[in-house]
Amino acid sequence: MLSQTFSLSAVLQLTFISALRGDKWTYNGSEGEHHWPKHFPYCGGTFQSPIDISSGLLRFDPTLRPIEVQNYNLSPIEQLTLGNNGHSMQISLPSKMFISNLRHRYSAAQLHFHWGSSGQPTGSEHTVNRKQYAAEMHVVHYNSDKYPNISMAVDKSDGLAVLGVLIEVGEFNPAFEHFLKFISGIKYRDQKVQLPGFNIRALLPTRLDEYYRYDGSLTTPPCYPSVLWTIFRDHVTVSQKQFLGLATALYASYPQESAHTPLHSNFRKPQLVDSRVVLVSFKEGRGLHGTLTVLPPFKRKQVVQQLLVGDLADLADEGLYQLLPSNTQKLRAGERENPDDRQSLARPKQQIVNPFFGKKSQTNRYVGKLGLAANTLCYASLEHRVFHRLKQTHNENQLIQTLRDEVYPELNLKSYLDCKSDLALPTIRNILSGRPTDEASELDRSLTKALRHRRKTSTAIKKSGIMTNPGGSSTAVPEKRVYPHPWLLPMEWED
Repeated sequence: MLSQTFSLSAVLQLTFISALRGDKWTYNGSEGEHHWPKHFPYCGGTFQSPIDISSGLLRFDPTLRPIEVQNYNLSPIEQLTLGNNGHSMQISLPSKMFISNLRHRYSAAQLHFHWGSSGQPTGSEHTVNRKQYAAEMHVVHYNSDKYPNISMAVDKSDGLAVLGVLIEVGEFNPAFEHFLKFISGIKYRDQKVQLPGFNIRALLPTRLDEYYRYDGSLTTPPCYPSVLWTIFRDHVTVSQKQFLGLATALYASYPQESAHTPLHSNFRKPQLVDSRVVLVSFKEGRGLHGTLTVLPPFKRKQVVQQLLVGDLADLADEGLYQLLPSNTQKLRAGERENPDDRQSLARPKQQIVNPFFGKKSQTNRYVGKLGLAANTLCYASLEHRVFHRLKQTHNENQLIQTLRDEVYPELNLKSYLDCKSDLALPTIRNILSGRPTDEASELDRSLTKALRHRRKTSTAIKKSGIMTNPGGSSTAVPEKRVYPHPWLLPMEWED
């Protein structure tokens, strides 16, 4: 048994080490994105990016302020490094550049691009209502308040913040010429050149106050779900000549290789939404429609507290509807809420403490009344927890599934309390697995009873892949969100 334990642990350690050192991967072929999870398990996991930003996911958040970037106008005296890493064209950025109005200070590390090909100029990673743009720029920042560099931040749940800019072929863009004129010097993989600093702000859209915001991941291996994404609503343009210069000038192979592989179409396909919503900083037109449930933050907090430490038997007896306020309102985008609700709705994030992963057991990982752990998650540190979930055999599918089982519920809960997701049934059942058996079972029966009273419920559950193991843990995250009960949908938004 000891040797088996050592063997499984060693396999998992090697898996995570391979993800950290950057095993070979491509966008197509034998090492293409469908094969990434074999060496990078999180690529098959939860809260992955990019996504299709569809109208049905949008929720207006009045607390989202215009993005403020500092020190983006670099002097020509400063030297930047332009490089070809075999996957993209990348420009190093000085850490004095930062985003100033997020919860933490996020300092710049680099920017890079994803693009299509000369024959198919559709290469953005994020899409909007299924529209794919010609290219996409990512300006990558790390949480410099908590971590000394991007390497230390990359696998933390609050480690990265990325500004995404959608690019369309259209008018000539003079800002792009600052680096495109040097592109011939990085034709092959690992080649680098120096270029003078310039105004990075000019690469962004004019308006920084309208954007989409959601919790996601790196779009390349190891795919850690550690990114706070900000995708600007307005795109920028480059000329046809500028786009072709980017799409045809580079190779993914080394200069000494006999066969050179063109570097283009370097984008990942849209990923599962995993119960997330997309917050938007604007409220007029373009996809903001449908009903939005208004629920004060203290009531959302009460829902979670009751699940974590409350009397579940009473909760089951009283009925889950009792947790919802009697004056719950439905709003359509553009309408006004009750003025009496504004005070409680105005500061949702300040009134909520975020749970983070920690190296704690299933039953005591929650601290305080709300059971919210103080430690920030290092995703690679989940190895010890994953190992305990594996039994007799190890294979890549089992590893990926176990990672989803472990990571998804707490990421969903964190995102839910930050108003960036709906509270999904697998998360509820994961919480119940740490509660007293009798009470949890009674509440689970209440959920099951509610499910039975809904039409086509059994079919929906089967498609979603949700089930409860004898130990109470949840399995796969539903590909299609199933909400068996209205209490799973409390959101607090205002116009």
